[in-house]
Amino acid sequence: MSTASSKGTVVITGASSGIGAVYADRFAKRGYDLLLVARDEKRLSDLAAKLTTETGVGVQTLPADLTNKSDLQKLEDRLQSDKSIAILVNNAGFGGTKSLVDSSIDELENMIFLNITALTRLTGAVLPNLIARKDGAVINISSVVAVNPDALNGTYSGSKAYVLNFTQSLFKTLKDTGVQVQAVLPGATRTEFWDRAGLPVHNLPEKNVMSAEDCVDASLAAFDQKELVTIPALPDVELWNNFDQARLALYPFLSSKESAKRYGVSA
Repeated sequence: MSTASSKGTVVITGASSGIGAVYADRFAKRGYDLLLVARDEKRLSDLAAKLTTETGVGVQTLPADLTNKSDLQKLEDRLQSDKSIAILVNNAGFGGTKSLVDSSIDELENMIFLNITALTRLTGAVLPNLIARKDGAVINISSVVAVNPDALNGTYSGSKAYVLNFTQSLFKTLKDTGVQVQAVLPGATRTEFWDRAGLPVHNLPEKNVMSAEDCVDASLAAFDQKELVTIPALPDVELWNNFDQARLALYPFLSSKESAKRYGVSA
């Protein structure tokens, strides 16, 4: 697929609208060919035609529902076989705002499969080729609710906490391989996500809602700086560093042969 002048192919899931579509535009303008993946075939085709006309890069589409195992396998096969692939953007996902008791368990199971299982399988499929070429990247779209389980639906925030933990672990796994990873934690973003989640974006305070364009542009600026965890709205990175250092400081005290004296049950 990759053209002679291309930097390689960027695969973007959930690419037909919102954050995914902006990533497609930005990577096309950086000279990458694209493989765009989403359920809506017409939207994908329209976006591909627009980007090809505007940028001249090669754009292919793969209509797929990644909660469908057969569709997911097709994309995995492509990631394993196409050595032109340079970057995977795991953007596909959906959320919810209802509590567990008010939610459809089947819908939550689909959410877990898409947000966690599909993302994990796709990352596992693409990494061997990236490691072999000693170059490339995986960008995983998490959410600020990964560190705020009180917000939105607990299944959704839990799935995004997985994406954050998974990416942080990958960073250590891929050290010295030449492969970059990034977890992006958007806050409220003006996309169709909110309609599917059952809370249209116009119900949110305007001052808290970022455009998809600003979200992606900030995230790509951080990507260029090789930032591991990116929160586009965070004004001071030291706030994150302090949070992460507190987590690390806690770790040495989490496992012991004796229970804590504060419980009064040790022999």
